[in-house]
Amino acid sequence: MPQIMPLIDIRNLQQAAIAFGEARGWGKYHSPKNLAMALSVEVAELVEIFQWQTEEESRGIMSTDERAHVEQELADITIYLTQLVTALGVDLDAAVRAKMEMNAKKYPLKDAES
Repeated sequence: MPQIMPLIDIRNLQQAAIAFGEARGWGKYHSPKNLAMALSVEVAELVEIFQWQTEEESRGIMSTDERAHVEQELADITIYLTQLVTALGVDLDAAVRAKMEMNAKKYPLKDAES
């Protein structure tokens, strides 16, 4: 049976994030509750960048001075999501695959806009 390539492989980031936190004694604070709250704060910081922009402005943000800010917030989101996945023991790749399959059934191609 052929091996399926992962859609998401976060093992290296998981190891790096754990090592970073352990070196600073932060592991005791990385409960699922705290990580979910921190993740929501970082998402809010990303949303704040776009808050008063038009659709057109939001589509061009990566060619502006705000690019670095967007990248930093996306990195924070990714790190906290990875830490949350680790704390909960979730196989993110399997969860994403399952959700995509569920979405494909819920929104079949025959119903898609052309």
